[in-house]
Amino acid sequence: MKKNAVIIVVLVVLAAVFVGIGISRKGSDADSDGSLTIGVIPKGLTHVFWQSVKAGAQEACDEVGADMYWNGPEVESDRDKQIQIVEDLMIRNVSGVVLAPLDAEALVPVVERLYEREIPCAIIDSGIETDKYLSFISTDNYLGGQLAARRMGEILGGEGNVIVIKYAQGSDSTTQRENGFIETIENEFPGISIVDTKYGLTTVETALQATEDLLTKNQDVDGLFACNASTSVGALRGLESQGRTERIKMVGFDDEDAIINGLVEGKVDSIVVQNPFKMGYEGVKAVVASIEGRPVERRIDTGVKVYTAEDLNDPQVRKALRLE
Repeated sequence: MKKNAVIIVVLVVLAAVFVGIGISRKGSDADSDGSLTIGVIPKGLTHVFWQSVKAGAQEACDEVGADMYWNGPEVESDRDKQIQIVEDLMIRNVSGVVLAPLDAEALVPVVERLYEREIPCAIIDSGIETDKYLSFISTDNYLGGQLAARRMGEILGGEGNVIVIKYAQGSDSTTQRENGFIETIENEFPGISIVDTKYGLTTVETALQATEDLLTKNQDVDGLFACNASTSVGALRGLESQGRTERIKMVGFDDEDAIINGLVEGKVDSIVVQNPFKMGYEGVKAVVASIEGRPVERRIDTGVKVYTAEDLNDPQVRKALRLE
């Protein structure tokens, strides 16, 4: 009797083990019903930019019949939260991941764990200090900074004083833009001086404060460059609060509604615009291609443009900026 009981217990344990193996799978495998789940993790959830990324990723998921799991930090400075979300996706056994890293270094360990577990990970928007990823899909951010600098040089006639509202340390995308802007001004416009810079950090409010600090400290300013959505909105509010939108020429970055309105009203000279929809779309497509064994481009440039007030007469530009 005891022998039979022992045999039954062993069989139950073995059955449990085999069932466990049956429901466990590598992240790159499909669900038992053949479907895929792609985790898409932005830097944040609030800006129009990330909603465009989401729309692109959702369209790609719809096309390939995959489910999308969308989650990101509430605050774009919360690196620990973004790391936790990636770790949670590994527990969920997602098929693949599309990630916009908040920090080029802090996210390295968790991205490398995805690689070790054979979960394909496409990096979008901002780079990372490892090569253990599937594809990097983003704007040429250095070029974006260069285009902003050349527009600034044009509208200032090659002479004047400029301030720069940076974003945050560790953000590869905005660092590239800042470097592209500053180095191009220094190399191509010797008559323009960058008199001061300050980090606007991750919210409109902190960017507003940084802008007001620089404007108070530097009275003789002819131009202002802000490197992303939150810094651009904060910078515009800073110029408005000090009544200096006519005196100071502003070049912003990204197509947040407040910045587009500033362009329409003549308070912003120009904006550098990315294609976040394409980042989300191509990110999902790259992950699915990898799962299906098809080749994937290591680097995909999603494009960058400068729009001025004059461009608002173009129906296609108006549509792209959600003005129609």
